[in-house]
Amino acid sequence: MLRPERMSKVSVTGSRGVMPTVIETVHDLSLVHLSDYDGSWEGFDNGDPIEGAENASEKLVTVRALESTLDLSADEAEPGTLEDGWEQRLEEIRTRINELDDRRAETNDELRQVNEKIDRVAPFAELGIDLDLLSGYETVDVIVGEGSLEEVEAAVSASDDIRAFETFTGGNVVAIVAAPAESADESPIDDALVGVEFTRYEVPDTDQSPDDYVTDLESRKRDLESQLDEIDGELEEIKREEAGFLLRVEEELTIEVQQAEAPLQFATTDHAFVAEGWLPTEEYDRLVATLNDAVGDSVEVEELVRADYNDEGYPTRTEDVDHGGSGGAEETTEEEEREVATQEAIADGGTTAASGDVVTMVDEPPVIQDNTGPAKPFEFLLRLIDRPKYSELDPTVVLLLTFPAFYGFMLGDLGYGMIYTAAGFLMYSRFDEDIIRSLGAIGMWAGGFTMLFGVLYGEFFGMHFLGDIVFGGSPPLHKGLQPVYAEYGQTWLLVSVLIGLAHLTVGYIFGFVNDLDHGVADAYFENGSWALLMIGVWMWIFSRQGASSKPDFLFETFSEGGPYPIGFNGFPVMEVFSLPEAIPGLGGLTVGVPLLIALFGLVTMIYGEVQHYGALGIIIGGLESFNVFGDVLSYLRIAAVILAKAGMAFVVNMLFFGVYVVETDHGAEWHFGTSHAPQHMLEQGTYHGHEVTEVMFGGLLHGGIGLTLLGVIVLVLGHIVVLLLGITSAGLQGIRLEYVEFFNRFYEGGGRTFEPFGIRSDDEN
Repeated sequence: MLRPERMSKVSVTGSRGVMPTVIETVHDLSLVHLSDYDGSWEGFDNGDPIEGAENASEKLVTVRALESTLDLSADEAEPGTLEDGWEQRLEEIRTRINELDDRRAETNDELRQVNEKIDRVAPFAELGIDLDLLSGYETVDVIVGEGSLEEVEAAVSASDDIRAFETFTGGNVVAIVAAPAESADESPIDDALVGVEFTRYEVPDTDQSPDDYVTDLESRKRDLESQLDEIDGELEEIKREEAGFLLRVEEELTIEVQQAEAPLQFATTDHAFVAEGWLPTEEYDRLVATLNDAVGDSVEVEELVRADYNDEGYPTRTEDVDHGGSGGAEETTEEEEREVATQEAIADGGTTAASGDVVTMVDEPPVIQDNTGPAKPFEFLLRLIDRPKYSELDPTVVLLLTFPAFYGFMLGDLGYGMIYTAAGFLMYSRFDEDIIRSLGAIGMWAGGFTMLFGVLYGEFFGMHFLGDIVFGGSPPLHKGLQPVYAEYGQTWLLVSVLIGLAHLTVGYIFGFVNDLDHGVADAYFENGSWALLMIGVWMWIFSRQGASSKPDFLFETFSEGGPYPIGFNGFPVMEVFSLPEAIPGLGGLTVGVPLLIALFGLVTMIYGEVQHYGALGIIIGGLESFNVFGDVLSYLRIAAVILAKAGMAFVVNMLFFGVYVVETDHGAEWHFGTSHAPQHMLEQGTYHGHEVTEVMFGGLLHGGIGLTLLGVIVLVLGHIVVLLLGITSAGLQGIRLEYVEFFNRFYEGGGRTFEPFGIRSDDEN
């Protein structure tokens, strides 16, 4: 659907006594996106949480902490209901898990210390000196560390505070034993090593040898790891036994907390409450019927607004709504309070609905994108920017119709398309995350169009035999890389421009529809004038006026004798009038229909800019008018990617198979050496009656076993690179055309997500 799902604003008014029942009923329906009361009504305050909310919140925090400890996921939940005594069971589980978690933390902490000790003693093992020999001396200092032996000895030898020293080494570890001079400070070795890159190690406090010390530590490490395995096993057993229970408790507590805190969004007094929110218009009757069944005449349900909205979220067109409410309030006091509130809101300039009821909490409607199954995954591409506003057209369907087609048209290869489709299917079928499934579905669509155009191009991993198989000769499309098909390259330039004109025109139409709320005139000046200017300029470019100064392929591509002879050789001038000869530079210029359209579009576009910027709008409009030329030329990137990807695939195949050149009446043909080596074909001299003129590359396949094996690697890796670059080139360029060129014509985004009060499935909006 091009419009988000139609929304209605409703109010539910009733006595405080039935508020818990109303909350529970609305929560179970999961239909209403609640609006926050802004405190603007005199005598009405935001409600207080229902009794028990704090206790339920604390338990919910506890349950979620336990789930985090057990690493539980929602898909491990089992259907069922909570039995009596669940709170005691929860407390027992909490106690067991917390004890095990504390033990695990203590064990991990000790294991960390053991590992640190093992790491610290490793350098001493390299020295091969018992640890008790490296400390405990009164007359000499001993330091062990890692550094350059030469630099250490030089620094210690140069120190006046050391009268004698000895070094011991093992690997990069150096032990220094030094006798300090009588006048030396407390740490003469440390002072001597200032400026030397030296990492000092603390000597472990033990009488054991390094090997024995490490052996004991390794034994303790194994004991601790065994304890951790036991703890993890116990936690895993609790997870197996209690996962379903904990997830059910979380669900129940979540519901309880949501319901208990709902009054915070209501306007309340001591006797009454008013709640407002948004729901799909088609669901209004179900809401009324369900509340009537639950509380009868104790509440009144009103549909306040069913309307289109402008950019600020205010109604611009309100339909008559049948307010067949469920009944009045029970007490006169409540009636009076609501009447006072209504009068206060109206006095403050509140917006009123058709029946005169006040829309108390003005907020923009939330958005439900109402797209069909095939278009649904493309909402992901749209949300990369932002969700559409309620007042905007939803371009998801246009993304479905254009992005995969752009992608397939640019790559156009049956082999690559099969891989894209298979990869998309795996992502769609093997994962549960909505984002990955959406990417998978988009990949299948893009892969499908790549296969379709691949058949039309007659290409399979850059090879051209498919055209012979499917079409018995030349396929209907050629990418235009070879000289013999160069005119097709020019064709894709024109086709890219035509695609751009069509795409941008749709964008201007969308913008026109979006701006109709401001009036037809404003919608035209903002969008229609630009569209007319663009169409007029490009009609003139494709017209015969001044044809001698324009490229010939503009008129030859679709004319008789062109690649696709549909009979178009340029628009006629269709003269309307000629400018007077007296006008400098333009004297005698013939103004035909294309120029007249462009001129009218330019004048009205500049007038629209003047409305925004005053006299400055003349300059701004004049400068921006060139955009209608440049924006369309942006679509030439489609033709560029077609040729670039074709060239990359061609080079990969050329390196493996080799290529020989055949001269034909229409230009040079390039042929891969699949059945015969290119050099053999050159020696033969002809191919299908045409002269073989040169070998472009001999091909690794024909150069012996070693080169063949290298060629296989080049072939596989080369096509993988082309495959991946297809995503970054065709994919990103296609996205850019959608986001930058198309969306800029009409799309702002910034819509609110529809989040109904209640429990929703993961696949809902």
